[in-house]
Amino acid sequence: MLGNRLPQLTIGLIAISLIMAALTGLGTNRQVVVLLLVNWYELRQFELWRLVTPIFLHFGMLHLVFNMLWLWQLGSVIELRFGTWKLLALVVITGIISNLSELSWSTPFFGGMSGVVYALLGYVWTQGKFNPWSGLFVPRQVMAMMLAWYVLCWTGLFGNIANMAHTAGLVSGLLWGYLESVLVNKRR
Repeated sequence: MLGNRLPQLTIGLIAISLIMAALTGLGTNRQVVVLLLVNWYELRQFELWRLVTPIFLHFGMLHLVFNMLWLWQLGSVIELRFGTWKLLALVVITGIISNLSELSWSTPFFGGMSGVVYALLGYVWTQGKFNPWSGLFVPRQVMAMMLAWYVLCWTGLFGNIANMAHTAGLVSGLLWGYLESVLVNKRR
């Protein structure tokens, strides 16, 4: 960690995800799960929190653990390098983009931080590639592994996965990181 600072938002997002995992029984307590899902009817009723809340739903221990590990790895680096507000904007905006993309593609019964994680991955990768002053970097092997997992998920071998959330997250993170890099480089 940079200095003695802790990535408070990253820790908070992990804590909320763990609490929601406990309250929902990792997705088995349908009474709680339905309060967090996003669908077009509730959005028309101005239940706008539902645009974000699916990121806190996880449907299994591996789903939760891997999402939290990647959130810690990527989120804490962004938060400590660029600040809490930058990470919050990335999480909320790419979470909404991922959730609406998945909702448009499939049923409302989905959740997880994966779309946000792929957005953070795309953001960190483009910052490292196009903005050397950012101090961010994703090793080639990590990027290859994450992209291999992305492709494997689309095969259907691992069951029902929010693939469109992954796609929208990755694309939005790549675009955000690239456009931000272009703006930073123009100022230099």
